[in-house]
Amino acid sequence: MSALTIPAARRTLNNAPIIDAANGKTPTRTPVWFMRQAGRSLPEYKKVREGISMLDSCFMPELLAEITLQPVRRHDVDAAILFSDIVVPLRAAGVGVEIVAGRGPVLDAPVRSREDVLNLPVLEGNVPEVEQGIGIILDELSDSQALIGFAGAPFTLASYLVEGGPSKNHEKTKAMMHGDPETWHALMARLVPTIVNSLKSQIDAGIDAVQLFDSWAGFLTERDYTEFVLPYSTEILEEVGKYQLPRIHFGVGTGELLGAMSKAGSEVMGVDWRVPLDKAAERIAAVSGPKVLQGNLDPALLFAGRAPLTKEIERIKAEAQTAIDAGHATGHIFNLGHGVLPNTVAEDITEAVSIIHS
Repeated sequence: MSALTIPAARRTLNNAPIIDAANGKTPTRTPVWFMRQAGRSLPEYKKVREGISMLDSCFMPELLAEITLQPVRRHDVDAAILFSDIVVPLRAAGVGVEIVAGRGPVLDAPVRSREDVLNLPVLEGNVPEVEQGIGIILDELSDSQALIGFAGAPFTLASYLVEGGPSKNHEKTKAMMHGDPETWHALMARLVPTIVNSLKSQIDAGIDAVQLFDSWAGFLTERDYTEFVLPYSTEILEEVGKYQLPRIHFGVGTGELLGAMSKAGSEVMGVDWRVPLDKAAERIAAVSGPKVLQGNLDPALLFAGRAPLTKEIERIKAEAQTAIDAGHATGHIFNLGHGVLPNTVAEDITEAVSIIHS
């Protein structure tokens, strides 16, 4: 399918709160979904994943569909987020990578030289296992529940590749960025088609929106982000934009980067819990004009009990409304300021959704 083709078989949504909010319309209720809503916080997830590795489960259509749908059935969230991982496109391209318990993605061989970059596999075509899983998911979702596709942004993938796995300081990544910028830019450029093709595969299968997730961008200065990262995230979002789906852009610890990240072109900007939504909206609007906000409850507040949780939810909704009234934002999708923590009690997540909707 060419980059300019919009899938003819795309399903028709009916008053889907998240899509309406993302498009600047007034939703029927405050839309909410949670990053990592599918996963270790759910006992049913632990049961179906027993004995199966994380990455393997992302390539098993029935299983990835079941895991994606579990939080929708349990919590009454307004969207499913495709069960996946940031490194799934790398695995699909043929890169040797495993998710090691207690550590995270670990590469068979790090990428440190120009030759390594040239030898890095590129994903060509679609990912049939993921597409099959999406088909199963869409058969169960109602016409008011959206399915959000997902991919890791190029900086985060590049950092995993250069470091060989997770890093606390990203010293090898930053050393390449500044010490060998030609190799750095070559690596970022080589990652773009893998990420784009992964998202196009999901779009072909019928997803309703996409999120580009830059886990480690918050470790960068605005200057470095603008020079070494922004052009590539922009290229990805531009390619996805040809499909006329809402695009969400989110990074962790990126309060100082919100203006720069907003230049990449998404309709929705995710905000982590460290920045009040009204302040975040001012930073975004000053650079790129008003956008839809997504966020931004601290995941730890799901442990605090109903009264303080309700207070925080009311505060966040009020901040979002302040931003909208001031002309700094065009809508709000409720979410966490990062992902659901693994030991969160599932019933507390359901209660939070109920409070948000009420």
